[in-house]
Amino acid sequence: MMNNDRQNSSDIVASFAAVKVLIVGDLMLDQYWWGTVDRISPEAPVPVVRLDQVTLAAGGAANVAANVSGLGAEPLLIGMVGKDGDSQLLIDHLASRNIAADHLARSERPTSIKTRIVAHSQHVVRVDRESSSQLTADEEAAIIDSIEQAISRADIVVLSDYAKGTLTDRVLRSTIDSAAKRGIPVLVDPKGKDFSKYRGASILTPNRREALEACRMDGTEPDAVSIAGSRLIDDLDLESLVITEGERGMTLFEKDKRPVNLKAAAHEIYDVTGAGDTVIACLAVAIAAGMSRYDAVDLANTAAGIVVEQVGTTAISIESLVQKLDSRLSADAKVDAALL
Repeated sequence: MMNNDRQNSSDIVASFAAVKVLIVGDLMLDQYWWGTVDRISPEAPVPVVRLDQVTLAAGGAANVAANVSGLGAEPLLIGMVGKDGDSQLLIDHLASRNIAADHLARSERPTSIKTRIVAHSQHVVRVDRESSSQLTADEEAAIIDSIEQAISRADIVVLSDYAKGTLTDRVLRSTIDSAAKRGIPVLVDPKGKDFSKYRGASILTPNRREALEACRMDGTEPDAVSIAGSRLIDDLDLESLVITEGERGMTLFEKDKRPVNLKAAAHEIYDVTGAGDTVIACLAVAIAAGMSRYDAVDLANTAAGIVVEQVGTTAISIESLVQKLDSRLSADAKVDAALL
């Protein structure tokens, strides 16, 4: 149980409100078409979905920003959007979550949009419109210029890599080096099998599969996660590493310390979409607010447990997190009383 559970919830809220998080990465718009199915198409053996409602959610790095905002901190979001109508949909949605679009750059590539058709709380199909083509020199320069303008305001940096092309080697190096000069921690949600490109970052948050692939492991080895975590800490000279493991919770690795596993906090897992965004957002805000690595991971684990109980991409809110923490404190108090 995190030490901060025993603080007044208002103290946590106040500490988060002072935090500014710079988020750089691949922006997406998640679109949900909610409907029902009561027949099969006569044209092909596929369900006919009767559309009832359309909702939008921030995706990718934009969802990290939505989680930061939901926690009461200030997100400084940098990424690329297209010169299309979907970009305005994303910008308008960000505005509704109190996320400024001041640092977003325009690209000839389309705005990334993922459309999920959901019937009876089950995904029927997902349609992606996106491009992972290489940024032009001008687009890359625009991203780096935005980072240089915003980083002086930040307490911590998050790099949200969805392998869609925003985080080029030059953008990564520029951001990590600029943060290092200012003594600002850098957290990375990584992608790909080569994590060496993130060298110089403070914390990485891969899931189990990503960590094993980065270490060229197939997962059949005894204590595979422990081996991979220790190897990545040493090879990349990281301060910390958090490997998320789904229903197994998450494991915190720190240099010269034994790894610590935190059990999953969710009672029912309905949808893991965006859970990694919640984890890294919560870690960033908590660490910038002065929490220990362990307490920050414990808080992130709790937050992830809340969002995976929802269907669709869902950002954490400070209200739901405080409610969960208060219920944990109450449960602990009952256990302590029973032991007296």
